[in-house]
Amino acid sequence: MLFDKRIAELREQLTRHNQLYYQDAKPEIPDSEYDRLFRELEDLEKAHPELHDPNSPTLRVGGAPLDAFAQRPHLLPMLSIDDLFAEEEVAEFFKRLQKGLGLETIPLTVEPKIDGVACSLVYRDGALDYALTRGDGTRGDDISQNVRTIRNLPLTLENAPPLLEVRGEIFMPSEGFAKLNEKRDEDGLDTFANPRNATAGTLKSLDPKVVAARPLAFLAHGLGAHEDTNLQTEDDFRQLLSQFQIPRNAPIWHVETLDKVLAAIRELDVKRHDLGHGTDGAVIKVLDFGQRETLGFTSRAPRWVAAFKYPPEQKETLLKQITIQVGRTGVLTPVAELEPVFVSGTTVSRATLHNQEEIERKDVRIGDTILVEKAGEIIPSVVQVVLSKRPTDARPYHLPTVLNHQCPSCHGPIEKAEGFVAWRCVNFECPAQAVNSITHFASRKALDLDGLGESVAIKLVESKLSSSPLDLFTLTLEDLANLLLDPAKSSDGLTTSKERRFGEKRATTLINSLNNARTEMPLNRWLFAMGISQIGESSARELSRLHEKLTDLPGSPIVSDLADLPDFEELQKSKRKKENHPRLQQYKIDDNLGPVAAQNLRSFFQSEAGQTVLTKLAELGIDPKSDNFGPDPDAATEGLPLVGKTFVITGALSAPRSEFKKLIEANGGKVSGSVSSKTGFLLSGEGGGSKQTKAESLGVPVIDEETLQAMLTS
Repeated sequence: MLFDKRIAELREQLTRHNQLYYQDAKPEIPDSEYDRLFRELEDLEKAHPELHDPNSPTLRVGGAPLDAFAQRPHLLPMLSIDDLFAEEEVAEFFKRLQKGLGLETIPLTVEPKIDGVACSLVYRDGALDYALTRGDGTRGDDISQNVRTIRNLPLTLENAPPLLEVRGEIFMPSEGFAKLNEKRDEDGLDTFANPRNATAGTLKSLDPKVVAARPLAFLAHGLGAHEDTNLQTEDDFRQLLSQFQIPRNAPIWHVETLDKVLAAIRELDVKRHDLGHGTDGAVIKVLDFGQRETLGFTSRAPRWVAAFKYPPEQKETLLKQITIQVGRTGVLTPVAELEPVFVSGTTVSRATLHNQEEIERKDVRIGDTILVEKAGEIIPSVVQVVLSKRPTDARPYHLPTVLNHQCPSCHGPIEKAEGFVAWRCVNFECPAQAVNSITHFASRKALDLDGLGESVAIKLVESKLSSSPLDLFTLTLEDLANLLLDPAKSSDGLTTSKERRFGEKRATTLINSLNNARTEMPLNRWLFAMGISQIGESSARELSRLHEKLTDLPGSPIVSDLADLPDFEELQKSKRKKENHPRLQQYKIDDNLGPVAAQNLRSFFQSEAGQTVLTKLAELGIDPKSDNFGPDPDAATEGLPLVGKTFVITGALSAPRSEFKKLIEANGGKVSGSVSSKTGFLLSGEGGGSKQTKAESLGVPVIDEETLQAMLTS
């Protein structure tokens, strides 16, 4: 059939382009063309599930979540190797080899010991059959779905033997690890201590999509079970890896004497810092497979291989000061300013302390003598404090107190949200987070500013045309038309040499969007666009129901009463508390708007930064109006068919969920994000998932679109 051929053709093309991009660094087509081919294959595979292939390029982005990892036996035991911690132990190992083989000189290889997670890949007839962790050496976890998302790893081999087991390490490259930790810092999440922890944690995920989003890579270093290969030496095996374009460990030293082994270990100790991934030793192997068989195994390890472990390089230095960086999402990151010290090949003068919890855990104080090292040999980190050298006047460091609870960039309010470890500036006009706040401000669910994405926001900030979202309303047509953007990519994927103008046409479109936002966008969209913590789409909608215009919010008694409540859920449960707050009782505020959101809103408008925002809005003549104002819900919804009914929406429906949300709210109903005993109905499309399961367990009626339409017309 025609679609059979097209699916096979697309898989072949995408596999080739993956190899060119991720392994050869020589892409032949632009990203847009790759995406077009990928989407075409994805659509065809959905339409023809009977042609499923576990090694399809579409599964590089991760498949369905797993319930648990299955276990499988290794084809051959996957043993660990003996560690050596001193050059004297290397000499003893070499003597044992000489004795076991009866030779003075022995062909050996020396290669980096990758600081990753051991993995076995089993290829059958040229296709990846499965992948296992080391486990207990005889059985391992089947992590095939996760491994298939690793982009530098071929899933199919041309002209391959019937069986080939390749053993190696899954790891996180230093640059990718640094970016991952940087993003986690920006998101206010705990950072990973080192690349190996990050890799191990990622591979344990039961959701392959999480794994696909992480920067994992694979390098082969060992041979397992194999058939019809006629491999005689390690060099033969490495040549086979090159033939199949399976990434392999490097560099490799070929040596025959103890002196040369030690020289290679010392040379690798210098070079390993520039490899781009973490290493913690040098692996010494007998080259010839026949000699390996002669030497054999102990009960736990082969006799023909050992690993020399480099001691971690740590240096003492003085922590002179702690400075605070404001990230593009408003996260405040403490940074240790150090007396410069040479560590792992470079001079280190700064090290991230990540967050206040990390400072408290390590009890880091200004004036301390500390031990520093490079996590993953790239990121300077503080290992511990040398307490014996602590000055008597050193005091504990508390970030919010030192900053007087104000952002060092804009003096706006800072907060630490529940469930996060980082303090964050919550002023959407903060110049340090201009790109992020402008991008959010312009997004489709906020003010929907046509043509203003992240790349344009970056250029607006870089060119000093806009340092905050409200600056956008002062831009002229000429400013925008002459804005220079990054060079475009040509058809061969290479960038052109010239920057591009934003241009009059796009500038006119954006100016029109800004004018529409100024006069037509309703209050709830503006509140969401401002990015105030805990003010999401639903809470913004509820605030706009309770307030006629933006300038009613700063002194709102509703917001004030709600912010003073210790626990909004108690208000919902307790009649006594409702009677104590008659205003709140009469407004029937739904659970999308609670005291934490109200506290954040009040704090923002009372802060210096919030006052500046109000002043700017007044100068611009902007005071957004509500399009759903109705503080008395009984009067506003009288006669509507869904009054008093609460819905949760899940599954794939005939239109976006947002459309059904609008429909329900327009007919007097309310929409919540999660199922509880208070939920009236669950509107479920195909694939209702956990929400449908919970609804059924609580006895909440599950309805479809047809039933909803009947409720609207009854």
